This record gives sequence, structure tokens and C-alpha cells, in this order.
Amino acid sequence: MTATTPRKSRTALWTAIAVGVVLALLVAVLATRDPASTRLAKSPLVGKGVPALSAQTVDGSSTYDIDDHQGEWVLVNFFATWCIPCQEEHDDLVRFAEAYTGQASVVSVVFSDQAEDVRRFFERRGGDWPVLRDDDARIATDFGVARVPESYLVAPNGTVYGKVLGGVTFEFLQEELAKVGVTA
Repeated sequence: MTATTPRKSRTALWTAIAVGVVLALLVAVLATRDPASTRLAKSPLVGKGVPALSAQTVDGSSTYDIDDHQGEWVLVNFFATWCIPCQEEHDDLVRFAEAYTGQASVVSVVFSDQAEDVRRFFERRGGDWPVLRDDDARIATDFGVARVPESYLVAPNGTVYGKVLGGVTFEFLQEELAKVGVTA
């Protein structure tokens, strides 16, 4: 019986080492890949004209119409103040809007949120772009938005260049625009 005990101990040791190596490899793969939160996704809108986007701003001061922005890139960002990834991406949206002034702009569309919460959010966090009401969810439906954050990058000619799932980063947007020759 004592002859089999060391053999069982070695088997357990080698099994533990193998499991440890597999876990280390899994951690390495997950740590080095691009975050799943920022990626281009398939959409029937890509390559087609942007859906009609005309709505009153949350502050009631004006009406935004995407057709008035032909000739520049537009990032249409669907968000909510209660959405953690939306909160996390906001500083990158501010940075993007400032870096690409005159070449690209941001417009946010409120998704299932209260106007007063949105006003407070922008007062605290910054962001000097139109924020649109979508009280009847018509805009979200036209774009096929299922959850937030979700964004659409619209080319200067009015076609949808890409759908971005998850929170955007400045670097991601910068890389996408660099692919088509636009630099900050």
C-alpha cells in the first residue's frame, strides 16, 4: 500500500501543474486581446444611408437633423446615464469631439432615461454636443438598438460606416478614422 501512495501524489501534482498551465494561458489570452466592449459589429445599416435622425434636444433649445452634417463624420451614440459602460466611455467621447472638431462630431441619443438625469450628467461630466430625446424610442428602433452603449459612425456622404457595440474609446475611433485617411 505504501508503494502506491507516492505514485498517487505525483499524479495529483502533475494534474495540478497541468491545470495551472491551462489557467495561466487562459488568463494571458484574455488579458492581451482587445476588449469585447469596443468592436465593430454587423448591421444591416452598414453601407446604407443613415436612418432619418431629427429630434429635439434634451434641453429643448433646438432641433438636431443629421442631414445638416453632410461633409463630416458623425458618431451617433446611444446612451443612458444609468449605464456603467456609457459612463466609462464618456471621457473618450469628449476627447474625440474636441480632437476632431471640424472633421467629426458626436450626437447622443437618450435611451430609456430621464431628461433631468441627462442634463445633470452632462453638467458634471462635460460634453458640448447635441443630446437628443427619443421618448417614443423611434430613433433607437430605426437604428436597431437593442441595448446601450451602441454607436454608429456615419461617413461624410451620409452612409453608415460601422456599428460599434459596447463603449467606444478614443483610440478605437482614432484607428477607424485613420483607416480612411482622417487624422486629428
